[in-house]
Amino acid sequence: MKKTLALVVLTGLILTGCSGKQASSTATAVAAVADAVTVPGVLSLTLDKATEQLEDLGFKVEAADTVDGKTIFSKKNWQVTFQDPTEGAQVAKGSTVHLGVKNLEKAAAEKAAAEKAAADKVAAEAAAAAKVVADRAAAEKAAADQAAAQQVAAQKAAEAAAQQAAQQTAVKPAPVVQAPAPASAYFASCAEAKAAGAAPLYSGQAGYRAALDRDKDGVACES
Repeated sequence: MKKTLALVVLTGLILTGCSGKQASSTATAVAAVADAVTVPGVLSLTLDKATEQLEDLGFKVEAADTVDGKTIFSKKNWQVTFQDPTEGAQVAKGSTVHLGVKNLEKAAAEKAAAEKAAADKVAAEAAAAAKVVADRAAAEKAAADQAAAQQVAAQKAAEAAAQQAAQQTAVKPAPVVQAPAPASAYFASCAEAKAAGAAPLYSGQAGYRAALDRDKDGVACES
């Protein structure tokens, strides 16, 4: 491409019949075009490899730490993050290419920190999701337990009400009515009076005799 451009310029000189001064200026321009070099892309390369590649093409290299401003000692420990001129630019051979670099240890630390932050975020999201599930399960269990307790309480209340109603409607036994002693009754003993269902015998009552009233209180065969 350079040879073609130079040939075009020279042809133009011949056709136009330029003066000597014009020919000299044009020749200089042709020489500059012939010496132009395309800047390669060296981003992400280590500084030692980027420097080697640029110097092989005749460029000068100046590098600086654009992060912390540290002094560069071992070029293999630095990575290119910026270049000027940029990739593809046409510049004269021998021009200086300025590189911005970052220490690889710092880059590795930043990468590890970013990966850890991402992992922590995933873990936190997973824990939050698990808590939501656990809370939902606990709430459902509590609701089920409450419903079961209410059902048991209602059942016990119904049973108690039924038992109370049964007790209230139970037929009470009729009291034993003691048959009165015959008007002309005579009992030889309290056993006889009890067998006849006439005990106890009260004073003035048929069948009462002082002989049967041991404590003389007016009540015979009382026990």
